Amino acid sequence: MSTDVKVRAVTTEDFAQWRALYRGYAEFYRVEQTEEAAERVWSWIHDAGHEVNALVAEDVDGRLIGLAHYRPFARPLSATTGCFLDDLFVAPESRGSGAADRLLEALRGIAAERGWSVVRWITADDNHRARAKYDQVATRTMWVTYDMTPGV
Repeated sequence: MSTDVKVRAVTTEDFAQWRALYRGYAEFYRVEQTEEAAERVWSWIHDAGHEVNALVAEDVDGRLIGLAHYRPFARPLSATTGCFLDDLFVAPESRGSGAADRLLEALRGIAAERGWSVVRWITADDNHRARAKYDQVATRTMWVTYDMTPGV
């Protein structure tokens, strides 16, 4: 794992590189994503009043190679706040660079600093490479997720 990968908060100057990574993330999951939707997410990230935050991983040349979108979430049963990792993506050509490790380490640190009780995320069952990494750094839960369409 390279120690040359640095993680930091995303800045407004990162838009073009962030957008390329986020496009890659959407393509990986075969999700059609409009420019309008991506711009909305970008605006959330830079709105101090919105819950969504973003980290980026950059290589020694300052090129963005990974992203993580995260937010706090209430955990009423434990009366705590957790961190939900919505999106984690590393550019295919940078996988194995340590970027995923660094992003996850940074989130663990942010959660500790803020007193959050857990860092939680979901991934696709067939995302075997990511799951192999996640199995190294976190505990797989037995919870099954469901999606319900509003108003139906």
